[in-house]
Amino acid sequence: MSTPSTVVVGPASWNTLVRLDELPAPRPHTVFARDSVRTLGGTSAGKALHLADLGAPVALVTAVGDDPEADLVLGALGRAGEHLEILAHRAPGPTEQHLNLMTDAGERVSIYLAVTTEPARPDDEQVAARLAGARDVVLDLGASGAELLGAARAAGAELWTDLHDYDGVSEFHRPFADACSHIFLNDDGTDDYPALMRALLDRGATTVVCTLGAKGAVALTRHGWAECPAEPADVVDTNGAGDAFFAGFLAAHLMGAATGECLRAGARQAVRALGSPHLSPLLD
Repeated sequence: MSTPSTVVVGPASWNTLVRLDELPAPRPHTVFARDSVRTLGGTSAGKALHLADLGAPVALVTAVGDDPEADLVLGALGRAGEHLEILAHRAPGPTEQHLNLMTDAGERVSIYLAVTTEPARPDDEQVAARLAGARDVVLDLGASGAELLGAARAAGAELWTDLHDYDGVSEFHRPFADACSHIFLNDDGTDDYPALMRALLDRGATTVVCTLGAKGAVALTRHGWAECPAEPADVVDTNGAGDAFFAGFLAAHLMGAATGECLRAGARQAVRALGSPHLSPLLD
């Protein structure tokens, strides 16, 4: 593999996914799961897997523990093939783990079962070298992204982030929103996503993308608005679709595509995630 010019920084976890007909009501009762699976999770792992799936060399900078789940995470990532380089900081203690309650409608409740005790480190020689040589750095929400934000900015790369359900006021999200030129989010946290997108552009972003679930996605740049519908898909699992969309958009951008085509490339890659019970079909 050639030295990656794209670096993704953030979480990789070991998750238990429980599929339900509907999310539980807030009262004591018993429900039966339709099925469950233990598999790789983490928004940064998802982005890195889908970039690798598209043939884009990528380095994933993440943190894991020294427990058996760390070996499961690294083993799963290792199945992605030659386009993915894994730079994992191993700290004493647990690996990040979630219990995700999910429905076919895309509803999800994610329960943190454990978190890593230390983030990835900017003074790691390999990490510093990858940041120094990067053209694009994705800084996902979390301790590792926050820890490496200053070093990534100093390296001079284009900075990307995924704010997920940002509401426009959360202080946790703000450093990522302020630092990055390419910002992704979904419409779960706002009733007026166009206004939020315009506000992010006014604060310095060059590209703001909002995913709208089954309604597709929209982008706003200095040149105006672009949009695309969602691609038809036989949905097995919605987990990872947003990360796949992000990766498809980024990979197309790296090839020089215009914003509208980047949106369509993201929508096509999202179908890859929707058709798999895992973050990516590379893990099937």
